[in-house]
Amino acid sequence: MRALSLAALAAFLIDQISKYVVIHMWELARIRSIDVLPPILNFRYGENRGINFGLFGDGSEASRWFLVVLALAISAAVVIWIRRSNQPRIAQISAGLLVGGAVANVFDRLLYGYVLDFLNMSCCGINNPFVFNVADIFIFAGAIGLVFLADDGKGATAGSPDKKRQ
Repeated sequence: MRALSLAALAAFLIDQISKYVVIHMWELARIRSIDVLPPILNFRYGENRGINFGLFGDGSEASRWFLVVLALAISAAVVIWIRRSNQPRIAQISAGLLVGGAVANVFDRLLYGYVLDFLNMSCCGINNPFVFNVADIFIFAGAIGLVFLADDGKGATAGSPDKKRQ
């Protein structure tokens, strides 16, 4: 559980510090756009009132609170599952990344009413209109880690060769 807690705290802090620096200190909220390594990496100000890519982002208070409750419920379920299933350390870290990212986005929803996004990546002549944040990266990485690294309950971890059965 220590690995989960430390990973969650690290993910939360890295996300919140990155948002504070880019959006407030570098004034992205005011200037709206900073080209970092165009076209690959740019900072574009975004207010996400929905889930990924703004889906279900009607901006209503009901949807805001629904998304807060949903994120906290999923985070609690992941923590309970990790505690009960005696997962390997790498799965605990993955769970911590997912939970820390989710809680960071919940914090944004509570503080601002929406999730602050600022990362925009494009490549190869494709102009990506979507923005995301560091918490989204942690959520994605944590979920992928749980899929491939969590114990499947059969004595082998997902992604590793099965032990010979006798």
